[in-house]
Amino acid sequence: MSYREFSLAKVKKAFNLSIDEKVDIYANIPELECSQLLTETLSYNVPLALAISTEKARSEMIVTPILIEVRRQLQSKFSLFSGVEFTVDSQKGLNGFCDFIISGSSEQFFVSAPVMMLVEAKNDDIKSGLGQCVAEMYAAQLFNEQEGNQIETVYGAVTTGSIWQFLQLSGNSISIDRSEYYLSNVNRILGILANSINTSLSK
Repeated sequence: MSYREFSLAKVKKAFNLSIDEKVDIYANIPELECSQLLTETLSYNVPLALAISTEKARSEMIVTPILIEVRRQLQSKFSLFSGVEFTVDSQKGLNGFCDFIISGSSEQFFVSAPVMMLVEAKNDDIKSGLGQCVAEMYAAQLFNEQEGNQIETVYGAVTTGSIWQFLQLSGNSISIDRSEYYLSNVNRILGILANSINTSLSK
C-alpha cells in the first residue's frame, strides 16, 4: 500500500482522524501579487498545458512555476521537493513518491521539516486526491514528531493546476476548505500558499 491508495474514508478510519469540512477558511488571507514574470509564464504555459492535458504537463507548466514564485517572494526561506520518495511507515502504507513537498528547512538535499504536502489530482478530479493528500500530511506530522520538529500544523493542497483546494492537519483533526480556488485568481492562491508557509516558519 502507498499514499496513492488512500481514499478519504480509508485514511480517516486508518488513523482515527476527525474531518471538519469548512467554507472559506482562507477568506481573510490577503492576496499576494504575482510578478510580471509569473503572469507572462502562465499566460504562455496554461493554454499549452491544458491542450496537452496530462498531469505531467500541468505539473511542469502550471504548478511548478506557482510554487517557485512563492519561494522567490519568500526569499527562498523554504525548500521545495518534487517527485521524491517519502517513506515514514511502510507497514501503515505511509510510503511512496510525493508530487510536491514544501519543507520549513532551507536544506535542499533531503526533506527535514515538511510543512506542506501538495498532490496533483488524478483525472482532473480534486476529490480523488484528498485521501492521498491527508495520508501524506499525516506522514509529515509523524515525521516531524519523530525528528522533534515543533510544527503544530501541517498544510496540504490538492490541485489540477487550474483548480486548487486546501487542507490543514492539527493533532488528529483535518480541516478541509470546501471552497475551490481558480487559476483566474492566482493572487489568491499565492496568498494562501505564502500564508500557510509563513505560519509554519514562524513557529
